[in-house]
Amino acid sequence: MAKPAQKKHKIALLTAGGLAPCLSAAVGYLIADYSKKLPKAEIIGYRNGYMGLLKGWSVKVTPRTRKDALVLTQHGGSPIGNSRVKLTNVKDCIKRGLTKEGENPLHVAAEQLVKDGITILHTIGGDDTNTTAADLAAYLKANNYNLTVVGLPKTVDNDVIPIKQTLGAVTAAEQGAIFFENAINEQSTNPRMLLIHEVMGRNCGWLTAATAETYRKRLKKMKFVPDFNLSMAHKDIDAVYIPEIAIDLEAEAMRLMKRMDEKDCVTIFLSEGAGIEDVVAAMRARGEEPERDAFGHVKIDTINPGAWFAKRFAELVKAEKFLVQKSGYMARSARANKEDLALIKMMCVEAVKNALKGVSGVIGHDEEKKGAPLRAIEFPRIKGGKAFDTQQKWFGQMLKEIGQPMGKAQSVGH
Repeated sequence: MAKPAQKKHKIALLTAGGLAPCLSAAVGYLIADYSKKLPKAEIIGYRNGYMGLLKGWSVKVTPRTRKDALVLTQHGGSPIGNSRVKLTNVKDCIKRGLTKEGENPLHVAAEQLVKDGITILHTIGGDDTNTTAADLAAYLKANNYNLTVVGLPKTVDNDVIPIKQTLGAVTAAEQGAIFFENAINEQSTNPRMLLIHEVMGRNCGWLTAATAETYRKRLKKMKFVPDFNLSMAHKDIDAVYIPEIAIDLEAEAMRLMKRMDEKDCVTIFLSEGAGIEDVVAAMRARGEEPERDAFGHVKIDTINPGAWFAKRFAELVKAEKFLVQKSGYMARSARANKEDLALIKMMCVEAVKNALKGVSGVIGHDEEKKGAPLRAIEFPRIKGGKAFDTQQKWFGQMLKEIGQPMGKAQSVGH
């Protein structure tokens, strides 16, 4: 009896949202795995994420690219480009010239996929990218388009529900720590120096906490010369502020004033989202409204919460000078480290396996399933804004070592 003919596939990839140290590697691993399993299948990449999908901008994966696919694991950024486009935000799509009046962006995207003959679409991005992928997958299913959508979870914030670990987050924490090993030396430029390391993290403090933990682990391996005011305590962190824990400014000011008197400097790791609500409230009190992106998020780079927080805190600890250093762009633009590469490869293999079985979803270790198995998690269950678990032992131990009270937990707005 003759075997049934295998379905002829054409695969498309897109990366979207902000950068993370996994995009290039994920594209490389997906191309490499498909080249093994479907060596004759055509693969394209939509340029600049959903923008390219709407406009029909794509690049073909050539035989040379297939051969060199794993070279992409040595690079950061995205080889096919990103953008922030929400397919259900019709007004924004029209405003940006991506669709016309009367057009449904989801329909435009679906028709482009049909026009290009795509049978499998891989989206590589964070919660916004994958919730948009969920909207697209639901539209495709409701309108009888025969196409499988499989997402990969990219975000340095590690805040996607119900995924245990997102791609790129571990590398970003390591790179933020390396960045600050140099930035910390700015404390020696002036007496009574307040140094703030602003770390990415709108609603989740995981990256700030993980960067601080990684920095301190590396710090403990260094040697010091205490007689020259170069002890470990001098280069250590004095406070870690994240969105999940309320900051008692008065109590912290008293604690950190003592630190300033003792070692002539204070060092704070600050999640960019820890003070964002106060900054926005101050802007609105002045009659100003912050800029927002297509997903409704405040554009953090336009309001500079780190500088606002630094000015306020500098007065409280009587700092002679303050400096805010941001590791975000360096951290998110890095190439993936060994730990991330292992996870990326594992997830890409699972993504291809599910795609070929026709199973849509976002690949990840599912925290809501016993043992957090790696699987294609159903799109409707994917949500952003997962709070960092401040009850983890390593975090509590770190705060204890730097002398910071745990503080009262607070809910985080999304």
